[in-house]
Amino acid sequence: MRLLHTSDWHLGRSFHRESLLAAQAAFLDHLVSTVRDEAVDVVLVAGDIYDRAVPPLSAVELFDDALHRLADLGVPTVMISGNHDSARRLGVGAGLMGRAGIHLRTDPAGCAIPVVLPGAAGDTVLYGLPYLEPALVRAEFDAERADHTAVLGAAMDRVRADLATRPAGTRSVVLAHAFVTGGAPSDSERDITAGGVEAVPAEIFAGVDYVALGHLHGCQTITERVRYSGSPLAYSFSEERHRKSMWLVDLDPDGAVTAERVDCPVPRPIARIRGHLDDLLADAALERHEDAWVEATLTDALRPPEPMAALAKRFPHVLSLAFDPENSGADPAVSYAQRLRGRTDQQIAEDFVAHVRGSGPDGRERTVLREALDAVRAHHARTET
Repeated sequence: MRLLHTSDWHLGRSFHRESLLAAQAAFLDHLVSTVRDEAVDVVLVAGDIYDRAVPPLSAVELFDDALHRLADLGVPTVMISGNHDSARRLGVGAGLMGRAGIHLRTDPAGCAIPVVLPGAAGDTVLYGLPYLEPALVRAEFDAERADHTAVLGAAMDRVRADLATRPAGTRSVVLAHAFVTGGAPSDSERDITAGGVEAVPAEIFAGVDYVALGHLHGCQTITERVRYSGSPLAYSFSEERHRKSMWLVDLDPDGAVTAERVDCPVPRPIARIRGHLDDLLADAALERHEDAWVEATLTDALRPPEPMAALAKRFPHVLSLAFDPENSGADPAVSYAQRLRGRTDQQIAEDFVAHVRGSGPDGRERTVLREALDAVRAHHARTET
C-alpha cells in the first residue's frame, strides 16, 4: 500500500503582503502529478486545508478543483480538519464526497470509523482524527482532563478498540493534527495551548502502523512510524531552512514502513539577512539572495533614512524590516519603571525619541516636544476646573 502524506496547505494564506495563490495552485498540480506518476494508492491530508475558518472564494475554488482532479484519478483521499479549519464547514457534503472517494473526517465522534481499503495483502484501515480542542470534546470522549493528551489518548483508545475487531494482518493508519513531543515548531503555526498543555507523547499512537501528522510546518520524523509532512510552502521567515516536501510511504504486507521525501515546488527562496545597511547593500556574498523574499534586520546604531527603499534597490522582494541596534546602552536587568524614576515628562519623551530613532531630538524637536507637553498640561488644567 503506497501512501502520499501531506498536510497544512493553508489555502488562502499569503506570505506577508505577497499572494501565494499561484504557488498553492502549482503545489496542487504537483500533488496530482505525484499521485499519478508514483502510483499512489491513497492520499492523506492531515489538517489545515484552509488558513482560516471562512476562507476566501479563491481558496475554495482551488480546493474544489483539487478534489475533482483526485477523484478523476480514482485514488482515494482521506482528509481531516485542523485547528485553522472550520470542521463544520469543511465537513459539509462529506457523505456525498465519500462516494467519489474523497473521505472528509471532521467529526470527533467518528474517529473510530475507518476508511477501509481492500488489497491483495488484506485490508488497510485509515482513521481520521480531526483536531481535537480539549474543552470542546472532553465530554464526547469522557476524558479525565481537558487537555490534549487526555482527549487524544481517549480517541486513540477508540481506534485501538475498533482495530482489535479487524482480521489479523490488517494494516492501520491514523491521521492526526497535534503537537507531538519532539517536534520542532516554527513561527507560522497557531498556538494550541488553550485547554491545557499542548504537546502529546508519541507513545499515544502505539499500536498502529503509520501516523500521518499535521500542524507543525517542518517535515520531520518523530519515530519511523510517526511523521510530520510539514507545509508544502513556507509561511514564515522562520522556515528559511525548511526543505518543503511530502512523504511517500510504502506499507509492506507485514506493516513495515518505508518512506521517502518528494520535494515540493519552491515559488521563491526566502532569506534572513542581518547587519549594517551599508554592509548589506555592498556584501557580494548576499548576491544569492537578490531574487529571494527577504527579511532584513538592521544593526545600525542610528536608524538610517528610508532604509526599506534603499534595500529594495538591491533586494526587490524585501518584505520585512526590523531594527536591532548594536550597543544600544540599555541594561536589560533594569526595569522600565526604574529607568523612568525621577525623570521629567520632557526627559521621558526625549528618551523615547532616542529609543525609536537611535538618536535623541535636536533643539527644534525639543522645543516641539516641550510645547506639546505644555499644551496637554494646560488642557488638563482647564478640564479639572
